[in-house]
Amino acid sequence: MIRGADIVVRSLIAEQAEIIFGYPGGAIMPVYDALYDYHDQVRHVLTRHEQGAIHAAQGYARVSGKVGVCIATSGPGATNLITGLADAQIDSTPLVCITGQVAAHLLGTDAFQETDVVGISMPGTKWNIQVRRVEDIAPAIAKGFYIARSGRPGPVLIDITKNAQTDFGEFNYVPCLGFRSYKTHIPVETTQVKQAAELINKAERPYLLFGQGVILGKAEAELKFFLDKSGIPAASTLLGSGALTQDHPNYVGKLGMHGNYAPNLLTNQCDVLIAVGMRFDDRVTGDLKRYAKQAKVIHLELDAAEINKNVKATVAVQGDCRESLAMLTEAIEAKKHDDWMARFRELEQQEKAAVVQHDLTPTKAGLTMGEVIHQINQYKADDAILVTDVGQHQMIAWRYFNYKKPRTQVTSGGLGTMGFALPAALGAQLHDYSRQVICVVGDGGIQMTIQELGTIMQTKAPVKIVLLNNNYLGMVRQWQQMFFDKRYSFTELDNPDFIKIAEAYNIKSQKVTERVDLQEAIEDMLIHDGPFFLEVVVEKEDNVFPMIATGCSVEEVRLS
Repeated sequence: MIRGADIVVRSLIAEQAEIIFGYPGGAIMPVYDALYDYHDQVRHVLTRHEQGAIHAAQGYARVSGKVGVCIATSGPGATNLITGLADAQIDSTPLVCITGQVAAHLLGTDAFQETDVVGISMPGTKWNIQVRRVEDIAPAIAKGFYIARSGRPGPVLIDITKNAQTDFGEFNYVPCLGFRSYKTHIPVETTQVKQAAELINKAERPYLLFGQGVILGKAEAELKFFLDKSGIPAASTLLGSGALTQDHPNYVGKLGMHGNYAPNLLTNQCDVLIAVGMRFDDRVTGDLKRYAKQAKVIHLELDAAEINKNVKATVAVQGDCRESLAMLTEAIEAKKHDDWMARFRELEQQEKAAVVQHDLTPTKAGLTMGEVIHQINQYKADDAILVTDVGQHQMIAWRYFNYKKPRTQVTSGGLGTMGFALPAALGAQLHDYSRQVICVVGDGGIQMTIQELGTIMQTKAPVKIVLLNNNYLGMVRQWQQMFFDKRYSFTELDNPDFIKIAEAYNIKSQKVTERVDLQEAIEDMLIHDGPFFLEVVVEKEDNVFPMIATGCSVEEVRLS
């Protein structure tokens, strides 16, 4: 017989959890006491805030492909996880979050640090449960891991009362391999594949959009084989970046509000639109009433809830895209679409002349965000991981970072969580100390979770932090400039001395204000053996283009 708290820890070890991110407190203290005895079997990382813990677990999960684990206490500890849960839910990140709860006999009495975290977290989790008995701990954790990692991944929350942690019970861990009413494998219908192949074979201007589902389904090779045979142009969503190497001859760029000119504009000129592992997010489609109305739509998607939700499919192929892409590749004819591809390349040159050259090789005095990313590309490793926060720097880094490997893009996509990057970069780095993890963050976002510099200091994680500082909430300022008559309402920031802050955490630091110093600073940062904080002061009114304004059609993409 062992304590429930020991059952919690042994269950996590049985699920091969490598790292637990967390923050202790009263209602979870028995579990922390148990962790003391198992430190040689599982690593615990003490973050400086519970939101930092869950974002770190997300970064770990996104890079490793495994389930991220975090622990928090009841009340404020549990509610501090909510943003991360919602972020993981919309971005399909597998997490198991364990929270402490007041003893079962105190539930409903407004006891100290009692919060109905199950009720609060229900909309933002794939599954959640409250465990009140010691004998239910192991089965709940087993089921939680299975649900988190299977099918379309997502976050799970397990709330465990204090009495369940302190009571004694038998430990007999049985991994969950499935249960009734929850199907994780949907057989691909050959009829739908045949119908899709017929549309593709007849198409003159076919176009493929791919999202994170390709990465989650481990279908990168299948995507490449399909494109090699079909000759179809392909563009990625934000979270799909890295699923296809950017030097592939069929790759034409990125989709979305600040994606590339050709991929957005030509969406409304294709005759067959093939969507693979993406959900037609509003940032990709713009005005749905004017989105690809001329095209036959083929949607390859695992989650039935995403099919016909935003864009009605002519042919929907439900199932694992690794399986459906392979079947579709077998069914289609080998073709080339040289004239259609040339149209993408022509528009690509227009974007280079109007936007890219000014971002990457500017002649004006002030530094641009784009040239910083351009210099990083010159020295980074091929498998370097880019972790970004949310805002202008996120879009610029995404546009210009050279992705060469899967699972090298970590960002908050659907929720757009400022403060995500620093702890997520920590989690990504702790998965593999040998990999380059480059955290690009803005001066607004970094101040939301800047305390995690303390966790980086304590773990000695060699994260390379690049702060692009324009002394503004840049993305909001850009909108105020373009749509609110330059009424910069509460977006200008009086910032602290970031270098002093980083140095207070014993992190090697440097500040760059002149172009002549940029290249050497980036090289020094990337070869430094340990964490590094590089602040680059960029132009205050350095905007991100192309741009599709909210409510506009993809045809209305602006180059300036």
